[in-house]
Amino acid sequence: MRKFLYLILFVMTLCVFCCSCSQKTNDVKKTSSQHEKKLKSVPNNNTKQDVISEEDLEKGYDLPVSAQENEEATRDSMQIMSGLEHIYRNADKGDSLNVVLDNKSICKMIKKIKQQGYSVTVSEDYSNMENYKRFSSFLAKAQEKQKGSGVIYEVHSEGSIGRDKFIYDGKEMFLLASNASWDDNGKPIITFVSYTRIKKWRYSRKGWFCYELCVPEYPEVTEMVDGSCLIRIKPMSDNKRKLSRKCVRGLAYQGNNILCSNWDQEHMQKIDYNGLYEYLYAMKYKKKFNGKKYPSGIPKDQFEQLIMEYLPVSREDIEKYASYNEKKKTYDWMRLGCFNYAPNFFGTSIPEVTKIKHNSNGTVTLTVDAVCEMVLCNEAVITHELTVKFNKDGSFRYLGNKILNGGIKKIPEYQYRILKEKSKR
Repeated sequence: MRKFLYLILFVMTLCVFCCSCSQKTNDVKKTSSQHEKKLKSVPNNNTKQDVISEEDLEKGYDLPVSAQENEEATRDSMQIMSGLEHIYRNADKGDSLNVVLDNKSICKMIKKIKQQGYSVTVSEDYSNMENYKRFSSFLAKAQEKQKGSGVIYEVHSEGSIGRDKFIYDGKEMFLLASNASWDDNGKPIITFVSYTRIKKWRYSRKGWFCYELCVPEYPEVTEMVDGSCLIRIKPMSDNKRKLSRKCVRGLAYQGNNILCSNWDQEHMQKIDYNGLYEYLYAMKYKKKFNGKKYPSGIPKDQFEQLIMEYLPVSREDIEKYASYNEKKKTYDWMRLGCFNYAPNFFGTSIPEVTKIKHNSNGTVTLTVDAVCEMVLCNEAVITHELTVKFNKDGSFRYLGNKILNGGIKKIPEYQYRILKEKSKR
């Protein structure tokens, strides 16, 4: 089950997060607490009411859960959990207050559920759904107005299991969602069961199940509630996953503009070099850039060497296009924060390689979709072609980016972290 976020909290959290020097990380796992916020408000789960009133149906959320559906969700979830109990008990749960299972244990849980024939996925970027054809068949039939239901299990990073049963009655789609977790003694418990109408949905050609849940709206709530969800159904190839992680995930669409602007080797002036540096640093050294070590700026040689490793640009042009302090021989750097970044939904998008083209000159063109779940609920807000050159040692350079189909007009104008004279851009 996907996240259910209060957007006002997202904006506040992001601002605080930026102002306190926290940067976005590459940790792509989600916790069940995020998932539970989506449908945590539950009515009487044991109600015997099987008929939903017109008023409740129009509202669409916190719908009465019939005794039969509640019993089924509880029974099936507990059955799954009983088969995973020994895996959870023996798993490495880490030392933090919030339990996070090791990847090996997560994989064991997925395999166990898969062996029972269920569709199962994991809350991690670029993950594939196991036994996806079963659920894909349900969606294909629903597109043809055929009644039916499909169930997806999702393994969360701390070991809880979400169960989403999608029910199509020939006209409306509903979601019966439940979550099973572990108590302090390592025994399975049901944390919630809820029933919600899906306002609109579609099954995309690229294999994404995109839907929007009915949620409380103003004036019932003063904060905007996001009911948008995206689930990958059709699998992603191993090669596309590998290149997504290697070439684009570390950049994404926030804090730098490599993937969200048009540029090539002849037009490098619009790149935000000062913003880009920290992301290239994290990609190369596999650790977060610590700007506190450079209160007077990043030394000239260090900055230029890293930029030139990933981009076809000269020292002279870097000095010309970036914010450079000639007197100190350093390049300016400022953390991403409230005063130089306005949070937007597009910035939360995840880049995904959807096509790989090997060119005759030895370069590779990657077709990339910006996948945005939050509010936009779009598996391709923009599509762009990123050209890269791979070296024999596995390293690579970015050679250009082209946004297709006029997509540049569909996204917010890029906000440079450090302002420079327009003539230099």
